[in-house]
Amino acid sequence: MKVTLAVVGRLKEAYFVDAEAEYRKRLKPFVTLAVTEAKDEAALLAALPANAHLYAFDEKGQSLTSLAFANEILGAEQQHGGGAPVVFAIGGADGHSDALRKRAKKLIAFGQLTIAHRLVRLLVLEQLYRGFKILRGEPYHRE
Repeated sequence: MKVTLAVVGRLKEAYFVDAEAEYRKRLKPFVTLAVTEAKDEAALLAALPANAHLYAFDEKGQSLTSLAFANEILGAEQQHGGGAPVVFAIGGADGHSDALRKRAKKLIAFGQLTIAHRLVRLLVLEQLYRGFKILRGEPYHRE
């Protein structure tokens, strides 16, 4: 499975860069992962493949459990995605536009808290890792 994490903005802090590198290393056995950084949402949208299955992390999204994320998104894409590119989008400080929200298959929220987009980037990577471990039945997730 090929997954792209498409984000607005760049990581500047070394500790965020190091944390992302750790999760990218952990994800290698499970998925081909690309992280693309765009200067703004227009550039992010322009870079999306036409057939991409887009999931956007957004404050207006639905909260999911880790099990639901694993099964309803990752598992469903593995089994029924037809090889389409899977893209998880993270907006900048102002979130996503209505255009991106309409393009997305699903909007996902990390609850109602406001979380800096740099941190959301790491949370998404962690949930991807957790999700693939769940799908393989490996002992990482605890219920």
